[in-house]
Amino acid sequence: MNITEHQGEGTLLLGLEGRLDTNTAPQLESIVKGRLEGITRLELDFAGLDYLSSAGLRVILAAQKIMNHKGIMIIRNVNDTIMEVFEVTGFSDILTIE
Repeated sequence: MNITEHQGEGTLLLGLEGRLDTNTAPQLESIVKGRLEGITRLELDFAGLDYLSSAGLRVILAAQKIMNHKGIMIIRNVNDTIMEVFEVTGFSDILTIE
């Protein structure tokens, strides 16, 4: 998986490409845990994300819990396959997806 980062005033944008699975989830987890100081808006761009496993869901849920106390988290450009995963797992009810 490839992750691109853009940081602005209080905002962190992470663009994800490839597969967010057991092998790559720790990479995203490390970035999320290490870069949220002073961040009030976290945006995850899934335009290039092809696959999302339960390990990836765990990291996304952890990020949402952190951002619930700091500001807002938005997920953008979700493809139909990943949206179905969000809907089946109930994540679509707790995440802000645009």
